[in-house]
Amino acid sequence: MTPIIPDPTGAEADDLAAVVALRELADRLEDAAVERAMRAGWSWNQVAEALGVTRQAVHKKHHRRLEIAGIELRRRNG
Repeated sequence: MTPIIPDPTGAEADDLAAVVALRELADRLEDAAVERAMRAGWSWNQVAEALGVTRQAVHKKHHRRLEIAGIELRRRNG
C-alpha cells in the first residue's frame, strides 16, 4: 500500500511560510539591534548576554558584516 502524501498547499503550507517569514524578520531585527549596540560602544559580551547566547556565537554571526559596514569594534583586550 502506497502512503498518501499530502498536498503541500493550504493552511499548513501557509503556517510554515509564516514561520519562515518570521525567522527572516527576526534575523533582520537582530542584525539591526546588534549594529546599533556596537555603534553605541557595547562589547561583544554585553550583546551576547542581552541575546542570551555566547560571545563567540555573536561574534561569528555578526563580525564580518559589522566590519564591512565600517563599524569600529571593541577589542577584547584593548
